[in-house]
Amino acid sequence: MTDKVRDQDKTHFGYKDVKPDEKEKMVAGVFHSVADSYDVMNDLMSMGVHRLWKRFTIELSAVRKGHQVLDIAGGTGDLTKQFSRLVGDTGRVVLADINESMLRVGRDRLIDQGIVGNVEYVQANAECLPFPENTFDCITIAFGLRNVTDKAEALRSMCRVLKPGGRLLVLEFSKTNNPLLTKVYDTYSFSLLPAMGKLVAGDSESYRYLAESIRKHPDQKTLEAMMKEAGFVNTTYHNMTGGIVALHKGIKP
Repeated sequence: MTDKVRDQDKTHFGYKDVKPDEKEKMVAGVFHSVADSYDVMNDLMSMGVHRLWKRFTIELSAVRKGHQVLDIAGGTGDLTKQFSRLVGDTGRVVLADINESMLRVGRDRLIDQGIVGNVEYVQANAECLPFPENTFDCITIAFGLRNVTDKAEALRSMCRVLKPGGRLLVLEFSKTNNPLLTKVYDTYSFSLLPAMGKLVAGDSESYRYLAESIRKHPDQKTLEAMMKEAGFVNTTYHNMTGGIVALHKGIKP
């Protein structure tokens, strides 16, 4: 067996090499574990800054009344809530997540906040989205792409279901080129983050995986190239918080 074939038989779960069909189950286990404490941990982990990152994503989406929006890996519904208000009664927002626990928490949270009528909930794998071609005006995936087994296939799937002229926004942890910031960030990620996970969610290993998954995610230039390969044009990215997070944009021609 060649090295190329062996590589195709493996993917990464954090720093571990696993079979592709095993990764989906392992990632599911992580998010089943953290679903109920996800919002609290997001605020603690980012010191609330994740709200500013998401606000910029909403601003760059150009979503307006009547639009069809797909929020992939929508989790507890932060983006879906804002999109629901923007698209109005004539639009539609689909909150999609592969994880049943995250989808349940997001649905319950939005219903409790009175977000009903123009929001749908779909359990779906980003690699094979169950929607017709040319359906959505905008697709977002926030802090979810790094958990996808086949990222290239997921990007192609997103391009397929976007309308021509529609835009994809990928908000994800990325790479900083500042050595001092990198050192501080690494210490925080591998020491403080698992400790917080243990204290708040009773689960340090899931948050250790999340830190490792960030390090294994493609950097800004690599992800931009992957988006172009998937069929997107006019690709750009915006670094935030020193490059710890980047917002990528691509347009379907």
